Amino acid sequence: MSNHNTPKSSLFQRSKTLPTSSYRRFTAPAIPTLTNDSVSNFSSDLRRDGDGGSCDGDNSNFTEVLSQSPSQRITRLWTHFSLNNCLKFSCSISFIYVMFLRAKVSKLEAENFILVTRCNSSRVQGSDNNEILQLEKTNSKAVILYSVIITFVLPFLLYMYLDDLSQIKNLLRRTNQKKEEVPLKKRLAYSLDVCFSVYPYAKLLALLFATVVLIVYGGLALYVVSDCGVDEALWLSWTFVADSGNHADRVGVGARIVSVAISAGGMLVFATMLGLISDAISKMVDSLRKGKSEVLESNHILILGWSDKLGSLLKQLAIANKSIGGGVVVVLAERDKEEMETDIAKFEFDLMGTSVICRSGSALILADLKKVSVSNARAIIVLGSDENADQSDARALRVVLSLTGVKEGWKGHVVVEMCDLDNEPLVKLVGGERIETVVAHDVIGRLMIQCALQPGLAQIWEDILGFENAEFYIKKWPQLDGYRFKDVLISFPNVIPCGVKVAADGKIVLNPSDNYVLEEGDEILVIAEDDDTYAPGSLPEVRMCHFPKMQDPPKYPEKILFCGWRRDIDDMIKVLEALLAPGSELWMFNEVPDQEREKKLTDAGLNISKLVNIKLVHRQGNAVIRRHLESLPLETFDSILILAEQSLENSIVHSDSRSLATLLLIRDIQSKRLPYKDAKSSALRISGFPNCCWIRKMQQASDKSIVISEILDSRTKNLVSVSRISDYVLSNELVSMALAMVAEDKQINRVLKELFAEKGNELCIRPAEFYIYDQEEVCFYDIMTRARQRQEIIIGYRLAGMDQAVINPSDKSKLTKWSLDDVFVVISSSQ
Repeated sequence: MSNHNTPKSSLFQRSKTLPTSSYRRFTAPAIPTLTNDSVSNFSSDLRRDGDGGSCDGDNSNFTEVLSQSPSQRITRLWTHFSLNNCLKFSCSISFIYVMFLRAKVSKLEAENFILVTRCNSSRVQGSDNNEILQLEKTNSKAVILYSVIITFVLPFLLYMYLDDLSQIKNLLRRTNQKKEEVPLKKRLAYSLDVCFSVYPYAKLLALLFATVVLIVYGGLALYVVSDCGVDEALWLSWTFVADSGNHADRVGVGARIVSVAISAGGMLVFATMLGLISDAISKMVDSLRKGKSEVLESNHILILGWSDKLGSLLKQLAIANKSIGGGVVVVLAERDKEEMETDIAKFEFDLMGTSVICRSGSALILADLKKVSVSNARAIIVLGSDENADQSDARALRVVLSLTGVKEGWKGHVVVEMCDLDNEPLVKLVGGERIETVVAHDVIGRLMIQCALQPGLAQIWEDILGFENAEFYIKKWPQLDGYRFKDVLISFPNVIPCGVKVAADGKIVLNPSDNYVLEEGDEILVIAEDDDTYAPGSLPEVRMCHFPKMQDPPKYPEKILFCGWRRDIDDMIKVLEALLAPGSELWMFNEVPDQEREKKLTDAGLNISKLVNIKLVHRQGNAVIRRHLESLPLETFDSILILAEQSLENSIVHSDSRSLATLLLIRDIQSKRLPYKDAKSSALRISGFPNCCWIRKMQQASDKSIVISEILDSRTKNLVSVSRISDYVLSNELVSMALAMVAEDKQINRVLKELFAEKGNELCIRPAEFYIYDQEEVCFYDIMTRARQRQEIIIGYRLAGMDQAVINPSDKSKLTKWSLDDVFVVISSSQ
């Protein structure tokens, strides 16, 4: 057991237990003898330290410092402080001491006053207690004054000497730190910056804390310098903070000084508060203006991206939702919200009650997808970008990947606009069965070929794809279970049935046989004006008439010209190979060199040597240069397709200008080479134009040759349609119609793909002689029944002399006199 009375060992004795290297450190320092040289050296050391030298600035100096004794380190530490810091510290201590003396004098004056009053014989005897209370009150005020001064000044002193404290701490540790430490002031400032950035309410809490401190300290100061109580002083302090003019009636120097200080602090607090409120309101308004707020919608249609097709797409969606009073369409694009709203307002069409909500953001960021309520959307449309096809499809793939990453999932289906048919399987692989793709280039290419082989089909497709006239709908009718399809065909007075969705396997069968019997759960595909405008009725009386079946005319070799180059031109060649008769010729006229042209076709998967029905004829030239076009036998072609150039696919205005110029040059060359027709034979077609008009000559040339122009901008459509010198295909508008239709019902996509394919059922224009006699008067139901003998479904007609076809006639029981110049629109099997 240790003896507590044992005297404590000296510093020198304890150092014996330490290692030898540490023993030297704790050896008592020798007292140096001061000479003139040592004094001069000491002065030079002081000058070096005053010039900014530090203990830890140089590694060798720091090692020298560590080897010094404690007294030498303390001496060096004292000399380290600059004269400026010493003056600051001295001034602070002097101020506190002055306040201490002032309180002491006040206390002595109070005691003197009490002694004088005691000596006054005129006072009553009970005044002693009041004097004691007055003395205690004076003492308490002095204590409060000291406390206020010390607690108010101490934080400022600590902040002034934060960096010096860190240096003292490092010196006492006697550690050799090679890397420089961050000053405590910078650390404190950084911590406050992080706190204000991370926590949104930190600024308000800091302001509240500062306000409370100002009220408490100001109230205590008022209590010291005035005669009021503590509660009254705190209330006065609050009034001075809230209204700076309330201190005007203060009496006394001390009270006025404290009141002015509190009022100044109050003005600073309220100015800061107004600044914070202004910033918060500005951020809120800016968030609303830039479209950063969350969309609280459900069962809406979400459009991801921005392109030239957006205008016609919004128009079709508005027409589709007209019957329900309008819907909600949300657009998310990487554009400013105000710019999007301004561009949408420029479209100048009636939204018919549909609300369009724009939000700025990226479809590749999950937070932005959640902002537009992607999980509650009933349909999501991914628009292709205005970049080239590969970049557009790559972006669409990334958007689909982002959608699959939404944890909440989505309840609707996704319609993706693709540009290249080769990229479609990859998007299907990533998205699964809930992804529906519309390949824009493939749809337009196949549609152009169908319109070239059957003039007038473009306008019919425009009527069927859009929601303005008649479109496809699928609905279940249990009351028709057990009916044969030939009876179902005439059971609806307002629509035309054209297919059945089989409940067993979910497949949609277009143009089924007459003996197909509807089973429970089967749905009927119809062409109707709207989904709520039809219902089955009673079977009408139809005159059964056996009409002699006429054979389809044989296919003859055709000569077709392609002006321009598209990225999917190989797919168009494959479609022509399947549709044309043997011996046909396909002339390809563009600026691509012949060798590079064949290489591109081969790389795309087209085996030119296996083409049986068509022969490729290559010509190189510019389609907007007249002498290049004059080198072609333009008067000998059955059909001419003016394609939108692949190099100009990013600029629809430039592309349409080039197509229009090519169209005018071709028609002008044809009008000079083809024989002139009698004006009477085509007076109906060209009425309204004088005999010498150039448009009239081009219209006569169009009777001989069909010219199909691919138009991207709807404004160019009017220039072509008014002159009537060409049939046209409006690319962007037709693609937008297809996207809107698939968005409303994804099952329609399977119908469209079959109708666009080279095999299976297709949309055709048939002459009237296939179904009627000349000047025969029959109703539309009778003609539909006769068409079933050819396994066809008639969906409309175009009378002789009419420019527009009638799809889904309203009164199908009305007797009408038909002529052989009329034509009928049918769904027929191409096999």
